[in-house]
Amino acid sequence: MAPSFVFEPPSDEEYSDAEEEEQQEEQQEEEEDEQQEGVKPSRLRHSQSPWDFAAYSETVAEEHARRSTTSVDFKISKALQQRSVPISDPVSDDGTSSGSESDKQEDYKPEDDEGDDATNVSDSKSFFSPSDGASFNANSFMELNLSRPLLRACEKLGYTKPTPIQAACIPLALTGRDICGSAITGSGKTAAFALPTLERLLFRPKRVPAIRVLVLTPARELAVQVHSMIEKLAQFTDIRCCLVVGGLSLKAQEAALRSMPDIVVATPGRIIDHLRNSMSVDLEDLAVLILDEADRLLEVGFSAEIRELIRVCPKRRQTMLFSATMTEEVDELVQLSLTKPVRLSADPSAKRPVTLTEEVVRIRRMREVNQEAVLLALCSKTFTSRVIIFSGTKQAAHRLKILFGLAGFKAAELHGNLTQVQRLDALELFRKQGVDYLIATDVAARGLDIIGVQTVINYACPRDLTSYVHRVGRTARAGREGYAVTFVTDNDRSLLKAIAKRAGSKLRSRIVAEQSITKWSQIIEQMEDQVATIFQEEREEQALRKAEMEANKAENMIAHKDEIYSRPKRTWFVTEKEKRIVMKAAKASNESEKHSGIEVISAQQAEDLKLKEKRKREREKNLPRKKRRKLEAAREMLDEENQNEKSDGSGKSKKEKTGMPLVDVAYRRAKAVKAAKKATDAGKIVRKPSKKSSSTPQRTQSRTDEMQDLFQSDMSQRKQNRKSNGAGKKKSKNSFKSKSRYKRR
Repeated sequence: MAPSFVFEPPSDEEYSDAEEEEQQEEQQEEEEDEQQEGVKPSRLRHSQSPWDFAAYSETVAEEHARRSTTSVDFKISKALQQRSVPISDPVSDDGTSSGSESDKQEDYKPEDDEGDDATNVSDSKSFFSPSDGASFNANSFMELNLSRPLLRACEKLGYTKPTPIQAACIPLALTGRDICGSAITGSGKTAAFALPTLERLLFRPKRVPAIRVLVLTPARELAVQVHSMIEKLAQFTDIRCCLVVGGLSLKAQEAALRSMPDIVVATPGRIIDHLRNSMSVDLEDLAVLILDEADRLLEVGFSAEIRELIRVCPKRRQTMLFSATMTEEVDELVQLSLTKPVRLSADPSAKRPVTLTEEVVRIRRMREVNQEAVLLALCSKTFTSRVIIFSGTKQAAHRLKILFGLAGFKAAELHGNLTQVQRLDALELFRKQGVDYLIATDVAARGLDIIGVQTVINYACPRDLTSYVHRVGRTARAGREGYAVTFVTDNDRSLLKAIAKRAGSKLRSRIVAEQSITKWSQIIEQMEDQVATIFQEEREEQALRKAEMEANKAENMIAHKDEIYSRPKRTWFVTEKEKRIVMKAAKASNESEKHSGIEVISAQQAEDLKLKEKRKREREKNLPRKKRRKLEAAREMLDEENQNEKSDGSGKSKKEKTGMPLVDVAYRRAKAVKAAKKATDAGKIVRKPSKKSSSTPQRTQSRTDEMQDLFQSDMSQRKQNRKSNGAGKKKSKNSFKSKSRYKRR
């Protein structure tokens, strides 16, 4: 290797004290330009960034002009101009008007329970090949046998030392082995599979163009990020990469796929759409299949699509699967798609970075209405820049965006109700520090690597440990410091205890000043009319946009009817209706699993159950004694039934024998009599005339006459037995018993 390849500065993705020295040198050169533009000097290095979200689509202004709509920011600025009385700001210039009371911190100590059972991995070890030769340490990328163009790209991006997952994965992936990789968030998994893939593609047969690598991601933004990363790493090679995701131009993607790029980065739904409906698009020559964030791929409901793509791909391929957390579904997918894979686990799945500080803010039951005020109080005073706020729903995220804008904070939103152009623009604004707050749903919780995120606020408590791990993984990446603040209501407190127990993290409790919460709640009340006005404008715009689309559709159908009907009909792997049904079924199964196991209930639910039981006991006390005894007897019977159900099968058979209902007995006897009558009529059974004569009056006689006849016949039989045998007394006794039982039946 030539000695000119020297990796001088540390990367954007890795923490180093040398950053500050280099910043001081570069700051002197660029200070004049930044002051002329009015931009605050950046604290980050000015090396080439691997992420570029703005280069994939039109601008938001062009989209609004084409759709005849206006942005939320325009509506907010319009509302601020029309505001007659300015809203008083609770924070003054010196920051002391919010009262002398400040936020307090104290240790958060959840209740100590028994330790979790150790996970049983003995069954899965036999499936994986041994990874004895894997080393998680490397001093530089030159030790990993990469070619000169890739080393030059790493130098351009500022990557100096490989992370543990990169050092272990790259040499094994270069040999063509199947890999199942698991590492902590922010550990460089994208470069871990991109670099060996690009190295193998440098030696591809260039005369035959084909799609040789397919990278699948669960979210569009993550696909854009991976595509940008691969393009930056391949900038000094002739390898071409294509992005295939929903929300962007379908025709442009078709043209790109027909040109046979070497690498395709896609979401599962859109790539299956192209394979079914686009001409000359196939995966016959695929050599490498990469599944990024595999647990999320299966969580979102892409399991059927993933299995279909695995079926379409050639069997002789290299498959690499990466995820920060490994679930049972992921293990099933591993066994389905990988062949003798090597399992590489650089860090435990639930491990947090050492530099991460975790806090909780308790929202009491009477204060749940003021949760927005608590958030604004925190953001106005404590966390003022580079903050990601995770909301539970799209509607809540949009409302928070409007409230932040009306309160004078620079914020962007990221959720599923936005177009793809707006989502990418929000990420680019936050990356370039055009806004201080990014209000997002769980769309931004996976894989997104935004440099310099200082704080993650869980405005809505995550539903499980996996979601919590990925949310807080957006900060404290690659050795930097970060804060994670979680809002905990009374309904979420037990869930948070379970998360803290399983994660092994030490949480701290933050108490927000009461005076600040009160002032911000008053401000939110004053802004409610403006929020309602903005919502009304958006509804009107949406209705107009829908009417315009219907009118344009009708015009196109009239003008281009023959051309439209001449096209082949598009087919879908899963329709929207089927997707909704699958999602509902998955949700129902998850709920049933939760209820079947040990359920973690909230404090409020526990109190409600106690009140219910108390009222029930009080009602029973007021009942009469007879009814009370009946209720007690019914409860005892239920308890006995439950005990019998838990007992073995022998106990059940005894219970069935002794406790047969009279209706069943009568039905069986009537059926037997009917069958005997049928057999007699058919001539299969020939009965003696004496028995016939005695059987007919048996049903018409009364009970006393029947007993008299039985007694007389028995006495005559006794006399005969006495004459024949001296021991006839015993026999007659037995015959009398048997006959009486027979007659009663």
